[in-house]
Amino acid sequence: MGILQSLLDGFVVALSIQNILAAVAGAVLGILVGGLPGLGSVTGVALLLPITFTMDPTTGIIMLAGIYYGCMYGGSYTAILVNIPGESSSITTALDGYPLARKGLAGKALFTSNMSSFIGGTIGIIFLTFMGPVLAKIGLSFGPPEIACVILLALCSISLLFGENQRKGLIAAFIGILLATIGVDPTLGQSRFTFGSVNLLNGISFVALIIGMFGFCQIIELMLQKIHAEYNAKITIRESILDKSEVKRILAPSIRTGILGSFIGILPGAGATTGSMFSYILEKKVGKNKEQMGKGALEGVAAAESGNNATAVGAFAPLLSLGIPSSGTTAVLLGGLIMWGLKPGPLLFTTNPDFVWGLISSMYIGNLISLAASLAIIPLLIYFIRIPNAIMIPLIIIFCVLGAYTDQNNMFDVWVMLIAGVVAFILSINRYPIAPLLMAFVLTPMFETAVRQSFDISNGDPAIFVRGPINITILTLIVLFIIAPLIVNYWIRNRKSVQNHKTIGK
Repeated sequence: MGILQSLLDGFVVALSIQNILAAVAGAVLGILVGGLPGLGSVTGVALLLPITFTMDPTTGIIMLAGIYYGCMYGGSYTAILVNIPGESSSITTALDGYPLARKGLAGKALFTSNMSSFIGGTIGIIFLTFMGPVLAKIGLSFGPPEIACVILLALCSISLLFGENQRKGLIAAFIGILLATIGVDPTLGQSRFTFGSVNLLNGISFVALIIGMFGFCQIIELMLQKIHAEYNAKITIRESILDKSEVKRILAPSIRTGILGSFIGILPGAGATTGSMFSYILEKKVGKNKEQMGKGALEGVAAAESGNNATAVGAFAPLLSLGIPSSGTTAVLLGGLIMWGLKPGPLLFTTNPDFVWGLISSMYIGNLISLAASLAIIPLLIYFIRIPNAIMIPLIIIFCVLGAYTDQNNMFDVWVMLIAGVVAFILSINRYPIAPLLMAFVLTPMFETAVRQSFDISNGDPAIFVRGPINITILTLIVLFIIAPLIVNYWIRNRKSVQNHKTIGK
């Protein structure tokens, strides 16, 4: 009962005029920032952080939190419409969102994205409300060895779950791993595979890579076709609204990935991108429509968007309860809290209850505002996909160049983007999936850091990876995941052999 009373007290704070306006401004700004490739939630929050220093701390953090989860909504727009993820967490959204747009179902994809974002965000907020301190303690039990095992499980699965050819999926994943090793070694500080280039010391820009492999690759495809029939289709809001059967299709994926994303959000260094990827992998593995995922399935959009929104909200649990940021954006928010004179940690809930519960309560309001704002934008976005290719191509080129350049204000990243687009086009026409490459590129640095930290803890003893129930459970899952396809293939071959013998006997 204490939590419910605290939540009600929080609503008293959150429903003040200045806090409601802050939530509205944050949500709208977040949607706009999320829809612009190259910016993202970290940049958006960092740029607007100084503005909030003149505000009351509660009002300021409500606005910044609104920008964070508003970005999760907005990142799907360009991912669905032009195959350019506005946020890195929208990579998996593009896998099914853009094929749906190509089929003339952009409105359905956008509506699914918004509704599943709302469901995932709501689940994340409920988890934060009732299990914030508990979830934070669970996250603390995941040290470097446990995180390394979790990431290894993801690396083993992405190459097998994406693409019709597992061999090509593995090759794409290995390319992503190789690209991720370029730059300065995060532990030893030595340069690797830079070939004397100063521009490669920071590694390959992830923003430039995803914009090139999604956006510029799409430009090449558009230039090779004179007319794109799907863009000329007339779409109305009424046609965008999901019917009962479609709501049933997205409801289960949104709920299960929302729960998964809430737990991923408490893990150090995870972030919304990781939550989105793991959620998509889960749906690809257990979903009823998993065969269509990657070809234009509403379930794929729902899983990705619900997962990244739940992860974004879940990240506030360790931030508030323990003062530990789980992502780049929450690290910026932590800096803001410290500048306001607040000390995130277990005592924050008792020393500053108005602040904590006002923030949590505002998330319920901000999530509703984000949903309303994102649905209101759909009529305008629908006209965007009907723009002729002669105009669309220059617009996408502008988005790509600006997105790649503004990430680090470096022209070298524009060249990286162009090369990545050409490489992605060559891979796609040879039926090599792009998703394993990008996911491996994201997960590899995290995996390397976790492995190095584990060896530092154990003085080089690899036995640290098989100690404890969490590690043993995850490693068992990895082994089962690897041998399961072999067992299934062996069973299928045996069954066919028996059927052939029976046919010959007859």
